[in-house]
Amino acid sequence: MDLPFDEFALAAATADLDEEPAARDHADAVEFRMDMAGAPLDALDAYDGKLPVIATNRAEWEGGEAAAEGRLATLRAAAEYAAVAAIDVELAAVTGEGAPADAVDPEDGPAAVRHAHANDAQVIVSTHDFQGTPPRAGLDDLLARAGEHGDVAKLAVTATDLDDALRLLGATRSAVNDGRTVATTAMGTAGSHARAVAPVYGSRIGYAPVDPDRATAPGQYDLATLRELVDALR
Repeated sequence: MDLPFDEFALAAATADLDEEPAARDHADAVEFRMDMAGAPLDALDAYDGKLPVIATNRAEWEGGEAAAEGRLATLRAAAEYAAVAAIDVELAAVTGEGAPADAVDPEDGPAAVRHAHANDAQVIVSTHDFQGTPPRAGLDDLLARAGEHGDVAKLAVTATDLDDALRLLGATRSAVNDGRTVATTAMGTAGSHARAVAPVYGSRIGYAPVDPDRATAPGQYDLATLRELVDALR
């Protein structure tokens, strides 16, 4: 399935692809959290939904639940499915910088990128900061480096105040003006409004849970609310 990211896409985050029908009224894609699913490749085998899939197999060291062994091999396998329009791989897994030394094979991350492209899937290269929001120069650098390796540079930070959120929005707009395709978000209560506002500044992907009781990141709106807010602001 095609998901070019040339305009904003709202991804419904879930570990259960059977929830896809409940997302259709509001979402443009499903982010399948493979790291939270019991048998993710079996689920992709059985998937007959209408929404394209973003496959994410998030590492434990970046807030997910997937152990290191076989993680990126499973993500590469996911890229072979026609329904999978994109995979999400961590910047640290691609570059080897910032990840635990025993958790990253320096060949696995780049191989996942190449394999996805060979199977006509796009690549979201992501980085998450669960402690805070870096200075503006750090935000610009992360987006630039992620954009060197992926089709979409994704950056999620934790906002502790409005200044953090504003700094992220400024970095978003600057990256877009430089011709990059980015997806940015601020986690936490202080940054929750940025989830709705970032698309105004050019962020191409938003995330919201299908089931509000099973949010995959702090500060997420429910799917219907985020759709309404984004559409109203854009």
